Amino acid sequence: DEEGAEPPPFVVVWVTAPGPESQSLASKLVEGGLAACVNIVPSVQSVYTWNGKTEVEEEALLMVKTRAALLPELTEFVKSEHSYEVPETIAASIVGGSAAYLDWLKASTRSEKGE
Repeated sequence: DEEGAEPPPFVVVWVTAPGPESQSLASKLVEGGLAACVNIVPSVQSVYTWNGKTEVEEEALLMVKTRAALLPELTEFVKSEHSYEVPETIAASIVGGSAAYLDWLKASTRSEKGE
């Protein structure tokens, strides 16, 4: 990384949720301006440890495209709306892509000040 370089302004956020919950969560994120687009992969198998026990669950995977500046608010929103005690909300920077798509992503999300 170059010193003083600006971080990429957009991220993809992964959120897992029970299937029936995923559509509602995706719609609320888009309608609230926290996401430009949410892809829902309807069935993924997750293997994880919870309370010392290995669990295997079928879940939906949401791939959320948004501004990096909205990540803290999006994370809190998912936590408040999600049925899990500890919902998965992880993000990766979008380091490139179609300029037209990235312009659309910016125009389709609100600014970090809630505008």
